[in-house]
Amino acid sequence: MQWTLVIPLKALSRAKSRLADTAADGLRPGLALAFAQDTVAAALACPAVVDVAVVTGDVLAGRELAALGARIVPDEPGGGLNAALAHAASVVRTRSPRSPLAALNADLPALRPLELARVLDAASEFPRAFLPDAAGIGTTLLAASPNRELLPAFGPDSRSRHRASGAAELLLPDVPSVRQDVDTGADLRAALALGVGPRTATAVERLKAA
Repeated sequence: MQWTLVIPLKALSRAKSRLADTAADGLRPGLALAFAQDTVAAALACPAVVDVAVVTGDVLAGRELAALGARIVPDEPGGGLNAALAHAASVVRTRSPRSPLAALNADLPALRPLELARVLDAASEFPRAFLPDAAGIGTTLLAASPNRELLPAFGPDSRSRHRASGAAELLLPDVPSVRQDVDTGADLRAALALGVGPRTATAVERLKAA
């Protein structure tokens, strides 16, 4: 089964505000872009993925991620994360109506292609399914089969909200790189311990030198 992934990315100037205790205002946009670049590169390298669409209104991020091979979907609704995902899902489904679809966080800098493939393989057994984040509160991936709507409910306590929506919860061992999103300094340290991609590693070195 070949999946299409939708990856949402907010404006870099507003991204990763919870990293304020770790990175200064001027460095956070670069970190957010590096996270997204490593996430997209790993997703495109996943054998189960045929297409990656990034939904964003950020011109720089769009240019850099398109250079990696992602398709850019403008964030036309401008109504927040779930509205952006619903819009991108509609655009993607118009082009590839028979492809299963998954929303993936843009802040998974330690993402491993084969771990992502295992998650998508497990998700293919259900009409809708989701993977909780490492903290056990949020969601890093939400998947839907070709004949089902994505129905994203990201945001605070999205694990409970996706479960309540009828999506199957994927409780998989040995996929830490797909669960480790980065919102805080502690999250970044956990991702670094797993081993981040090259762009994040470079951005972190700049952070240390600042």
